[in-house]
Amino acid sequence: MEKQKNSNFIGLIPSKYIYIFVIFFLLMPWDKIGLPTLAVSPAVALFSGLVFAFICTMPYATFNKKASKYLLQASVVGLGFGMNVTQSLKSGSEGMLFTVVSVIGVMAFGVLFGYWLHINRKTAYLISSGTAICGGSAIAAVGPVLKANENEMAVSLGVIFILNAIALFIFPPIGHMLDMSQAQFGTWAAIAIHDTSSVVGAGDAYGHEACQIATLIKCTRALWIIPLAFATMAIFRDKASKISIPWFIFLFVLAMIINTYCGLPEVFTGALVYIAKKLLVVTLFFIGASLSVAMIRQVGIKPLLLAIILWIIIGVASLAVVMSTID
Repeated sequence: MEKQKNSNFIGLIPSKYIYIFVIFFLLMPWDKIGLPTLAVSPAVALFSGLVFAFICTMPYATFNKKASKYLLQASVVGLGFGMNVTQSLKSGSEGMLFTVVSVIGVMAFGVLFGYWLHINRKTAYLISSGTAICGGSAIAAVGPVLKANENEMAVSLGVIFILNAIALFIFPPIGHMLDMSQAQFGTWAAIAIHDTSSVVGAGDAYGHEACQIATLIKCTRALWIIPLAFATMAIFRDKASKISIPWFIFLFVLAMIINTYCGLPEVFTGALVYIAKKLLVVTLFFIGASLSVAMIRQVGIKPLLLAIILWIIIGVASLAVVMSTID
């Protein structure tokens, strides 16, 4: 029974070996050994995970889920060692005000459209939270406060994940098509893409400056998890619920401060940033590999429609603001 559970690739190679091989391949420093054409981008890593999910059975589901969470946090902290506090705050400040407006606006639209579409109240609230703030992290933090059941969590996470994966592929080409600057794209990606992993991945694919701005604004946006959790407790009247605080964001800020004021050798900080980007690539493979046909089927039309409507609203609105206010 165990052999059947760990089904293999076209009946030849066990899934666990393919899984391990892909991780090893993604971690290899192809660009450092004179083979830049084999350097794996975040989009390629995510696509590899999606392909794996559809042709193989996940052999290490629990490990894959936990690893994607902690590796993402580690990669974000590592990227902080390549950022200057003063320059980053100056570059990202233009997107902060719109962050506040967009979070509140998306939550309000999400609840209203959810009611109009006759979607379960908690499911609509979770999808709105994921769209407004930082995808799966926001849903995972708000869900327990909301006392959402397993199905409500699964549907919400599934919807956000599908759109998050699409965003990583389509945002960089759109940015190039519109001839967006690094600052414009980084700000837009941070606001309009759901999850931190795809925000950083898309920013890195567009350029170094775009990646820095996108990471900073997204981490600032993620802090909205805390007030949203308190607001959720008030709305659903449950003061006994626990609030999950994204502590890694404070480590990210600490890394920026250390890099700015402690005078660490550039060789050292450069190595940390390089490792962080490698970890991000592997993280995106893990995230892609966690998708399944069953998850897609479970989502349903109405929750997906709600998520798409909210995504269009935040995507178009933020694009208009960014193009008109940031050079």
